[in-house]
Amino acid sequence: MQQQLNDIQSIVDDVLKLALSKGASAAEASMSKVQGISVSSRLKNVETVEFTNDGGLGISVYVGQCKGSASTADLSRDALQLAVEKAVQIARHTSEDPCSGIAEPSTLVSEPPDLDLYHPQELDTEAALQQAIAAESAALDHDSRIANSDGATYNANLGAKVYGNTHGVNVGYCSSRYSLSCVVIGEQDGDMQRDYSYTVSRRADALDSAEQVGVDAAKATVSRLGSRKIGTTRVPVLFHRELSPGLFGHFVSAISGGSLYRKSSFLLDQRGKQLFPEWFSVSERPHILQGLASSPFDNEGVRTTDLEIVEQGVLNHYLLTSYSARKLGMVTNGHAGGIHNWLISDTGQSEKSLLKEMGTGLLVTELMGQGVSIVTGDYSRGAAGFWVENGEIQFPVHEVTIAGNLKDMYRQILAVGSEQETRGSIRTGAVLIDNMQIAGD
Repeated sequence: MQQQLNDIQSIVDDVLKLALSKGASAAEASMSKVQGISVSSRLKNVETVEFTNDGGLGISVYVGQCKGSASTADLSRDALQLAVEKAVQIARHTSEDPCSGIAEPSTLVSEPPDLDLYHPQELDTEAALQQAIAAESAALDHDSRIANSDGATYNANLGAKVYGNTHGVNVGYCSSRYSLSCVVIGEQDGDMQRDYSYTVSRRADALDSAEQVGVDAAKATVSRLGSRKIGTTRVPVLFHRELSPGLFGHFVSAISGGSLYRKSSFLLDQRGKQLFPEWFSVSERPHILQGLASSPFDNEGVRTTDLEIVEQGVLNHYLLTSYSARKLGMVTNGHAGGIHNWLISDTGQSEKSLLKEMGTGLLVTELMGQGVSIVTGDYSRGAAGFWVENGEIQFPVHEVTIAGNLKDMYRQILAVGSEQETRGSIRTGAVLIDNMQIAGD
């Protein structure tokens, strides 16, 4: 893969030189190559087997402050030349934008650190199928109430990513990602429920066992059997740790530069303001070794750095690209392409302790629908989970709606659990919110 990385860097270099020769005053290009397999089984039979070998190049050229972009999956010399020519043509026909252009040289990465993201393993279809079938078998055998399966899927991807621009940057890295998931259906007294489990890692040998994934899927599904509705009420809500990253995902959208300069965020002009309780913090750590959201640079070649996004409940940083930073009169902080390993502070309790602290309320384990407005902060989503009384789970609940406003919800966070969800870009425990409106029967 290292040789492939060198080849990609050579192509990016050629494309940038070509752009300048065609009349561009500046240019940037990114290119990726990915090899992977995806296999799935259903009821222990092979359902799909896919092999991917994808690549693509995207280029943006600037003629003064006029921008043109083009992309191609065909990496032949003729196709690359055509992409560059089209990008230059487009730039000549677009309006000037004083905020356009590649990132400032002072912000660009020079020597990217090795973050140990690449752990190649042979893309063995047979072994992958064995993993999927083993997960499904474990789920189906775990409990007689597991009546059907929506299947198990194993994915493996090996990739290389390169970014270059005419400021002299040409950097890249290799990465790997493996995952296994299982979805099953349970039935009891005419009630049918579905749930799932999954595992993901940069290393294939660091995945949870197939048997564990299957058993976890079966347990989650069986626990939901016998779900009932509850009456409309207002109570504390505990978001299970698997759902908590989504709660802060809305915060990511609201403090992203694009939402802010368009004035389409409920958190306009909130930098330096208290948005969360004083004990609450959000730390960004882009250079965690083998981290699922680790990256030495962003999609514009800007170096990534440790940031304290929120300290003592106060918002310190917006999430900026070079364009949105210029629109806001600020400096990019490496967020073209998203966030890099957010660590949410916790208050030390286990999930069992959080249930005790909640007393009576709703433990939410599934959310449905898209009823969240980043413009106003209004939050309304279908939910399922468990009714809790005296700190103990009483029965599963379905077909309710939880509602509030994100600004209020963030301020009313009472606690964050110590048992963390680590399978994504936001690492957090379960989140207990003081009270929310529950719409039921």
